[in-house]
Amino acid sequence: MTPTVPSLVPAARWATRTQFFCSGFIFATWGVHIPTVKAHYAIDEAGLGLAMLAAGAGALFGISRAGSWIGRHGAARTALVTGGIYALLIALLTHMPAYAGLLALLAVFGLVTSVFDVAINTEASQLERLAGRPLMSGMHGMFSLGGMAGAVSGGAALAAGWAPAWHLVLVAGVMAVAVVAAARRMLPADTTAQEAEGGFHLPAGSRRGALLVLGVLAALGLVAEGAMYDWSVLYLQQELGSPQQQAALAYASFSAAMAAARFGGDALRARFAPARLLRASALLAAASMTLVLLTPSPWVALAGFAGVGIGFANVVPVLFAAAAQVPGVEPARGIAAVSAAAYLGFMAGPPVIGFLARMSSLTAALAVVVLFALALAVAAPRATRAAGGG
Repeated sequence: MTPTVPSLVPAARWATRTQFFCSGFIFATWGVHIPTVKAHYAIDEAGLGLAMLAAGAGALFGISRAGSWIGRHGAARTALVTGGIYALLIALLTHMPAYAGLLALLAVFGLVTSVFDVAINTEASQLERLAGRPLMSGMHGMFSLGGMAGAVSGGAALAAGWAPAWHLVLVAGVMAVAVVAAARRMLPADTTAQEAEGGFHLPAGSRRGALLVLGVLAALGLVAEGAMYDWSVLYLQQELGSPQQQAALAYASFSAAMAAARFGGDALRARFAPARLLRASALLAAASMTLVLLTPSPWVALAGFAGVGIGFANVVPVLFAAAAQVPGVEPARGIAAVSAAAYLGFMAGPPVIGFLARMSSLTAALAVVVLFALALAVAAPRATRAAGGG
């Protein structure tokens, strides 16, 4: 007898949580080894910025095609293929014959990362609808938890004297197996195809304006979040003189705090008005990042990175919820449009930071995080009003 969709939901829910965890773990492994890549290819911050821009260009192409691919093959099969490639590519970071090879590798890395991200978010959206209760914050909490685990284990491997190449190969193998196994437990293709077909199209008139405002704010938040993922480790090592194994804790501190805040995010959203929660979150992020940039102590900076993680944790859930409440727009389409802008901000932020660091310093470049957080705080009431929220 063929199992019904409701009977598959519990297993699919855990499978999707596993996929979010794996996504965070792989991304954290890249973050931990950014100094490794920088040293291996003998490049400066601008070179790193160009490499991250290559990843962003790949992601831009991937996100433009993700809807049609998921619509044709379903979220599970798409996640299996792109997630498996995503995991395996991490093993090649230090094996490209030259810098040009690294750029090509990261372009493919960005492509499969973005499609994998859309696939598992599509699955999470469908599971949330089938469950009739909020699940998305918890799913994104698993990404942050995976990021913390990847950063801590990466730092431990470096402290133990493991060769970076062997650590990358081990992570690639374990994560590829986990992604493939989890994909086999996701929902059947026909339950996620319709969700994907909603695409990233914007409606006309004032509804487009509301979604654009929310999309811009989501992009600002994700620029800052992406900067933490890709530059926090290097900041602690290069600007504050920490050894790489201690510097890896910057990513872990940020991710752990963000995970904890996201797991409690649904309760906060139920208690506080969207504008109030968004403003308080953004102000906390701005204050915490200011502390990071002003302190000479690595340990105080780690506490600051945790505050940044807590501050940015609920920005995306609040903005996505507002997008789902724009009058006259289907919730799935509103969320899809804002998530597209957010993801582009996430991929664009790190290379922007890299180029600014080349022009001045990494400390000055990361001040962008403070500015963007303050912009979020100022614009929060207007954005939620435009979307019809409180």
